[in-house]
Amino acid sequence: MRLVVGYLATPSGADGVALAIRLARTLDAQLDICMVLPPDQVAAGAVPTGGYEDVLVEQAQQWLAEAAAAVPNDIVVETHISFDESFAAGLIEQAEKLAASAIVIGAAGDGLIGRHSLGSVAGDLLHSAPVPLALAPRGTRHSTVDRVREVTCAIGDRPGADLLLDIAVRASRAAGTPLRLVSLVALDPMHGSRRADDLPAAVRNRALEHARETLDSAKSELPEDFPVTSSTTDGPTVEAAVNKLEWHDGDLIMVGSSRLAQPRRLFLGSTAAKMLRVLQVPMVVVPKEGVNDHGR
Repeated sequence: MRLVVGYLATPSGADGVALAIRLARTLDAQLDICMVLPPDQVAAGAVPTGGYEDVLVEQAQQWLAEAAAAVPNDIVVETHISFDESFAAGLIEQAEKLAASAIVIGAAGDGLIGRHSLGSVAGDLLHSAPVPLALAPRGTRHSTVDRVREVTCAIGDRPGADLLLDIAVRASRAAGTPLRLVSLVALDPMHGSRRADDLPAAVRNRALEHARETLDSAKSELPEDFPVTSSTTDGPTVEAAVNKLEWHDGDLIMVGSSRLAQPRRLFLGSTAAKMLRVLQVPMVVVPKEGVNDHGR
């Protein structure tokens, strides 16, 4: 199994490498740390020796060497440089070329709100990547956890997330922990399913019952005797519901793509986007269907 790490010599880049190390040790995977540079757009003679591209490559090689040096000796690591107008497109090309099982990046951009403050690269990948995308929240580089502690799988309000469950089961097995299935219920008083004569308690009970049915359906698709726990959590908003869950350093959450996603492509749904605003653990977003599984 190979994991492509999209790297920049920034704190966010260090967060991505830290998460990738944790995942590589858990999954027994190789790391491919990749930098995507812009094509040479500097006029001839603007750089006195070697040309702009040569200078940029030399600096990138130095940054990549420093990133690779931070990877423990028990993990195989290679570094790669490519050129593309789009960092996200360059990463996707590298992932396909290397037959990678996932892309890992630091999620933080220049925003100030929340641990996951999506930069433009993360935003582009969340709407186009053909493989699962692992997002490291701000500050992951400061964690001392070296393996995934627990895998949580967020089940949406529709049964049948077969691909998401399959990947979550394999990740949980590799981590050596039970899989935690959760269903988040946002009890928005303006929710479209509310009837005119509904009382708040009736709305809550109906929503929770639907969530429990969805979880039961998901559990029925798991291998027999697979260790799994499940729970429904409610709140006035998705953010409030996810904040009720107990989280620990080393946990990660897996979510599926929106129903609007094209086959074999990611598309971050509105619920997952809301969760990203408040979560302090890594999130793995899985494409809608038809992932080419290079990790088996």
